[in-house]
Amino acid sequence: MNPLIRAIPAPLVRLFARPYVAGDSLNDALNAAATLWAKNRLMTTLDLLAENITTETDAKRNRDVYLSMVDAVANDPRFTDPASRPTLSLKQSSYTTRPLEQGGDARGCREAVFSIAERAKEAGVRLTIDMESSHWTDFTFETLRLLHEAGHTHVGAVVQTRLLRTEHDLDSLPPDTRVRLVIGIYQERAAVALTDKTLMKERLLVQAERLLARGHYVELGTHDETYVRRFLDEVVPRVCAPADRYEVQMLYGVPRHRLQHELVQRGVQVRVYVPFAIGWSKAIAYLRRRLDEYPQMMFLVAKNLFSRG
Repeated sequence: MNPLIRAIPAPLVRLFARPYVAGDSLNDALNAAATLWAKNRLMTTLDLLAENITTETDAKRNRDVYLSMVDAVANDPRFTDPASRPTLSLKQSSYTTRPLEQGGDARGCREAVFSIAERAKEAGVRLTIDMESSHWTDFTFETLRLLHEAGHTHVGAVVQTRLLRTEHDLDSLPPDTRVRLVIGIYQERAAVALTDKTLMKERLLVQAERLLARGHYVELGTHDETYVRRFLDEVVPRVCAPADRYEVQMLYGVPRHRLQHELVQRGVQVRVYVPFAIGWSKAIAYLRRRLDEYPQMMFLVAKNLFSRG
């Protein structure tokens, strides 16, 4: 991460990265999702920002919020159309005070994820387990395997092209898995990950083609217009993938409105990742990563503040 981004005080991080977050309540996230669908026909996935928890109370609260999210999405009359209904994305580290990157055993994670998956299956809501740093990769794929063996095939996974192991991981995915394919945003050691972003993006196309050819549902997560177009114009025709077997995903707050509109008009499914926070201290790590990825956002926010003044 850029040392300057790391040095920004938390209140300023929250200010500069505010466009990336739908609000500070589940209702804010639901309203954002409903608006994106009603105005732009953009699908959504909702995520509670709740990293770096320190108490069992936090872990239980995060699980309970997700159970409430399932019920809210399933019962909101604005999401009666299956395409309009948001999916939910979750990070396993939100449910443990013993995270793997700190040498812990992730106690409580799987129990929480299974309880959410069971509620979501009953309600007809799809889930995706976000991929975190490489400390979590084995644990996450094992969780996915156990979920699918238990009949929770509505749960999808995230694969990061930057990791050197990813080619092998593609071979171990359960059949017909829904896969979000991204380059990844966590800084990793050269021993386990690529360092060249262009190579990471090229692997998006190679691995998307492999996944589609094997019958997986592909969610291509990138804001790079060149790679979005190459995916749609080169990869999709090569494997004769029907339009209901893939989608393009982007982050809430990243200005790609023209491209999103064009894709929707072409009949491409587009989904926006919509995070919200109920405790901003737990959102700072996510927000720093986003500013590091897209530092221009700081200048856009500052410009808007001064123009209002």
